[in-house]
Amino acid sequence: MEIQILIYLGLCLVAVVFLTILRQNRQELAVMLSMVVGIIILIRLAGQLTEIIDVFRYFSAQAQVNQAYLETIFKVMGVAYLAGFGGQICRDAGEGALGFKLELAGKIIILFLALPVMRAILEMVLRII
Repeated sequence: MEIQILIYLGLCLVAVVFLTILRQNRQELAVMLSMVVGIIILIRLAGQLTEIIDVFRYFSAQAQVNQAYLETIFKVMGVAYLAGFGGQICRDAGEGALGFKLELAGKIIILFLALPVMRAILEMVLRII
């Protein structure tokens, strides 16, 4: 795992050199290169993410936590990461306002996904009172 960060660092440093050159004359290619490097990193990390998810599922089963809540947490995390990733790509392309709107959409989707969990918590509190 420790060596992986060096691989990602090397990939990003090489990409930064190319991006610096491309941004002078070919902005559209620079944006595409930035997206490709980001996607490569995400794909390489997918295996580790599945392992993390499996560990969370195991411990939630041991603690007898409702799996629907765990799935909601995973969805929220996915939306947050994807909205942040997409927002940064928009900013790299010089479209900061569009990136902000994408991140705002992600936040609203997160609130919508969290509604069932918030409802269950509030119902539990009301039953206690």
